[in-house]
Amino acid sequence: MTEASVRGGGPRLSMHASRGPRGLQLGAWLGAQARRQAGRLGLWIPVALGLGAALNFGLPREPSWISAALALLAASVIAAAGLGVAAHRRGGGALLLLACGLAGFAAACIRTEVVRAPIAPASGGVRQVEAVVVDVASPGQGGPRILLAPVSISGLSPEATPVRVRLTLRGTMPLPAPGDRISVSALLNPPPPPSAPGAYDFARDAYFRGVGGVGLALGEPVQLQRREADLPSGLRLQIGVNAFRWSLTRRLVDQLGPDRGGLAAAMTTGHEAFVPPAQVEALRAAGLAHIISISGLHMAIVGGFVFALVRLTVALAPALALRLSGRKLAAAAGGLAVLGYLVLSGAPDPAVRSAVTAFAAFAAILADRRAISLRTLALAATLLLLIRPEAVTQPGFQMSFAATAALVALAEAIPRPVREISTPWMVRWLQGARSAFAAGVMISLVAGLATAPFALQHFNRVAVYGLPANLLSEPVSTLLLMPALAVGVVLTPLGLGDLPLAIAGFGIDALNAVASTFASLPGAERIVASAPPWTLPAAFLGILFICLVSGPLRWLGLPLALAVHLAPRLPPPDLWIAQDASAAAIRIGDSAQALRPEVRRFGAEVWSRRRGLTLEADTPKAPAGFVCGAYSCRSEGADLPVAVIWTRRPAQVEKEFFAACATVEMVILRAPRPKGPCAADYVLDQDDFRRGGSAELWRDPAGGWRVLWAQPLRGQRPWSAAQ
Repeated sequence: MTEASVRGGGPRLSMHASRGPRGLQLGAWLGAQARRQAGRLGLWIPVALGLGAALNFGLPREPSWISAALALLAASVIAAAGLGVAAHRRGGGALLLLACGLAGFAAACIRTEVVRAPIAPASGGVRQVEAVVVDVASPGQGGPRILLAPVSISGLSPEATPVRVRLTLRGTMPLPAPGDRISVSALLNPPPPPSAPGAYDFARDAYFRGVGGVGLALGEPVQLQRREADLPSGLRLQIGVNAFRWSLTRRLVDQLGPDRGGLAAAMTTGHEAFVPPAQVEALRAAGLAHIISISGLHMAIVGGFVFALVRLTVALAPALALRLSGRKLAAAAGGLAVLGYLVLSGAPDPAVRSAVTAFAAFAAILADRRAISLRTLALAATLLLLIRPEAVTQPGFQMSFAATAALVALAEAIPRPVREISTPWMVRWLQGARSAFAAGVMISLVAGLATAPFALQHFNRVAVYGLPANLLSEPVSTLLLMPALAVGVVLTPLGLGDLPLAIAGFGIDALNAVASTFASLPGAERIVASAPPWTLPAAFLGILFICLVSGPLRWLGLPLALAVHLAPRLPPPDLWIAQDASAAAIRIGDSAQALRPEVRRFGAEVWSRRRGLTLEADTPKAPAGFVCGAYSCRSEGADLPVAVIWTRRPAQVEKEFFAACATVEMVILRAPRPKGPCAADYVLDQDDFRRGGSAELWRDPAGGWRVLWAQPLRGQRPWSAAQ
């Protein structure tokens, strides 16, 4: 009998001891993954800066100068300590990131103080405004708007006069051009507070843009004699650039027509005054609204087109190619093209962010570094947050850098395919087409996933067919529309721009066809309620963790990245009241209906979307169980026992008030509360809304009301003090 038969033909029984418990293996694996992150500390610098700035803007009160000075001092000391520690032991990186966070906090303090300017008083009223038109702003729901540099405002001293004022003109009024000096009678107020508790704060945005007042023009602006010598040189230069932009806008609209020219002007000069509202809605429903605003896509196309054109030109000239680096020369030309496009666009915030990122990429090429990398993106984000720390609160910044970080991380993670040698051209063409299609799908999918939390939380809209719409529109905008517009704008002053602009017109027609096709499909757009406030910062950090961490450890950030999607929503409120109690809306099942549809329509839309409700179309009929008139809207038999009185006439207020007190639980007044007993359990009047702003109300079926105010969520900051 052989030894093999005794052993049964199996392997020898191992008598060696185990290498150790699995916990030690897990620890070794985690240690290997941690060592894999070496050298990636710099990627977290803008994250730390952004967290410090976000902490500043999230405080209920404005930090003092002492706080900013202490933060800067602490940042300097901790940074020095971190550099010393990093030289010989671990822990220095954490100290450096802490120093960056303190620097971001201090930068937000400094920026807030630097841009501080007078804000129009909350008393409002009719004022006579004499001003110089700085620019034609993007239109609002009320009509076209102009940006003014006031010379004088009746009732306000020079020290109390805002630096910039934005006025809405009635639809029949002619639009003045940049540089015109006008006099107009207008209702002037501070920039509006949030339309609903927790909604986007437009007043904060206006504060950092220097806009201290908004209003409605009551009459047609009267043209006055220009006196440009009285204006500061910087303002004269800004007006001159804007006048050129406006003239180019009018030329594009006249040459291409309103349907084509409005979108062409918006993509070229940033002026959206001539884009038809129906076209905007179709683009938004199809997930293509980003094309209207000049952002990263436009900057990348223009800069990349010039880069490729210059590099090809150098390559076709052997004498030049032997003496100069075509890549660096093309990078310099691309940077100049981006700078010119930034000036031409009027330098809105999205264009500035995109330009900084493009400059960083071209600078990396000039420095013989990799242009598209997370390090380049981190450098761009760091520069932008140091210059404009308020960008961390803006949806555009959050969406653009989340999408860019995700795409760059994707490019670094996917290995480049090996090119085969001596492959037939037909096979190469088919392989290239397949690779381009796969890349387009991945880019659209990854960018959509990265921006989804911000789109849900800020805009509450989901474009169901956004992926196929973008796949079809990207080749049109990248290869046809934007290059043709760029060439047409350059050649138009020479009288040679007709052909490229005509080609751009065909591209716009194709873009509109894609948008209208997908927007008309059933269920093209869905409304999703906003998640609790904490979910958006958590999702942002989760997305950045996935993008910035190398290896499988990155997927630990996935639960955070899905916070906005997975967090439970609050029950929708029963009632919404505008910040001045001039309008209200009620919830009816999964929809909402305005009690005064012609007033504060935008605010009612914002509130209903945030709570996942569909706002009913304007209707002259009052909701079931409500009796509405010219002065008030009161429940009679409805499940929601409430009355809203929006008149300010004392005699009428008193009459409506005491009539409502006898029949409802909650009375809401736009005026002061009349003296006298009221049987209603709750009364909210003018003083309550001045302190609290807009409000949401929930009614307990067992009795009682809960109110959520907007103003306490904003805090006492410079942009909220005038409300």
